[in-house]
This record gives sequence, structure tokens and C-alpha cells, in this order.
Amino acid sequence: MSRPYNIHRVQKNKFNAQKILFPIFKYALLILAAFIALVPIVTCIITAFKTKSEYSGTSVMTLPKSWLNFDNFRVAWEKGHMAVAFKNTFIILVCVLVGSTFISAMIAYVISRFKFIGNRFIRSLFMIAALIPGIASQVTVYQIMYNLHLINTLYGYIILMLGTDVISIYIFLQFFENLPSSLDEAAILDGCNYFGVFFRILFPLLRPAIITSAILKGVSTYNEYYMANLYLQDKNKYQVISTSLYAFTGPMGNQYQYICAGVIITIIPALIIFLFCQNYIYSGISQGAVKE
Repeated sequence: MSRPYNIHRVQKNKFNAQKILFPIFKYALLILAAFIALVPIVTCIITAFKTKSEYSGTSVMTLPKSWLNFDNFRVAWEKGHMAVAFKNTFIILVCVLVGSTFISAMIAYVISRFKFIGNRFIRSLFMIAALIPGIASQVTVYQIMYNLHLINTLYGYIILMLGTDVISIYIFLQFFENLPSSLDEAAILDGCNYFGVFFRILFPLLRPAIITSAILKGVSTYNEYYMANLYLQDKNKYQVISTSLYAFTGPMGNQYQYICAGVIITIIPALIIFLFCQNYIYSGISQGAVKE
């Protein structure tokens, strides 16, 4: 009689140990992840308020003497030409988001709704294109941009960034496959053409996919540095957010107090947009990631 009792007690103790240790491990892992994510931001904020002497004479985590020192932000805004950078970035973002959304949605509409020879082959080509690193094709892309005289022009960079992301195409494909084709047939019977079916019937139903695609494309365009630095060579006229802080780097060293102040300035617009649109962002990502 004692052996079954002992087994039951061991199992109960094991269950209690798992019940206690699992939350401890879970919260420890969350705290570690939060620490890893927040340390760079905290050090950036601390450095942004330090003077040049404070930055060179103290450690990274040493707090500044005054939190009311906004000289670094003023210098970063003026010498980084951030007013021009924000204006150019805003123009690029609007054009790229609108153009990329329509192009991705229309390509997905054609591939999803029209069955033609080579349909599956085109889908395979998109998949192959997604597997090729973007840096591997930059030599060819640069030659094309150079021959078309699109280098060092804002519209040329916009055309380059309008290159549709394969991920966006597959996001829209997923949503089109969930929409019944009877909607198209009913609209055509009512006298609507294919353009009317797309823009009047189907496109308004793609709101979650549009939000998801816009988030992915907007973040990548806002943070793009390599192509912006390569194709927008006139930094005074075609400055963007990602290249504006390059003014504080040089062979004699980097002025990190100004760079960190500029980073804080660039984060503020994205943070404001996220705070006001977080409900749409969360709903768009969740609906875009789950296939019904």
C-alpha cells in the first residue's frame, strides 16, 4: 500500500516543481530578452544628452550631468540636414507604399484569378527570386540604373524601391485565395469589367493584407541605407533619414553623441505612428499571418 502512495507523492511533487520552475524560467527568459532589446536604446538615450567631454571621459552607462542639454539634437538636425532628409523620406515613402501596394495586389490578382500557361512557372520564379540575396544582383542593377541615367535622382530611387517584394505578393495571394471567385462572377454578370472587379469589389476587402504589406515595405524603405547611399550620391540635395547621420562619421573618428541624438530624432516619427496606429498594425499582422 505504501508504494502506490509514494509514486503518487513523487508525481505530485514533480508536478508542483514543474508548475513553479516553468513560470520562473519563462519570466527569466522574458527579462533577458527585454534587457537585450532595451540596453542599446537606453545607452543611445544617455549618450544623446552627453557633452563631448562627458562622452570621452565617462563610461557608456554613466548618466549625463544635465538632461536639459539639447545642443546635440540641434547640431544633429542642422549639420545632418535632417529637414531635407525627412522631406525626401516622406516623398519616397508615400510613392513607394502606394505604388508597391497596387503593383503587388494586381500581380497577385492576375496570378490567383487567371489560369494561363506558365502560371505555376511564374510563381516558381517569384520563389527563386526570394532566395537570391539582393546584394548579389547589385552590379547588374547598378549598370541598368547608370545606363538609364537614374543614379543620383529621387525619382530613379523611387522606381528602384518600387520593386515589388515577393513576400507582399504572397500575402495578397493568400487573401485572394480566401475570397470566393463567385464575387468576381457576380460582378461580371452585373456588367463590371476586370478593372472594376479588382478596384471596386476585391481591393476594399484586402485591408488586412494592405496593412501588413505596408508595414513590411515601409519599415524596410525607412531603414534602407545601402541603396540610398549608393544611388543618392548628392548628400546635400538627396539626403534621406538613413544617410543623414553619415555626416558625423569620418577618418578622424565618429561623433557618437550627435549620432545618438539623430537616432532619437529618427525614432520619434516611427514611435508616434506606432502609438496611434498600433490597433491597425496588430490586427493587420494577425489577419495577414493566419489563413482561414
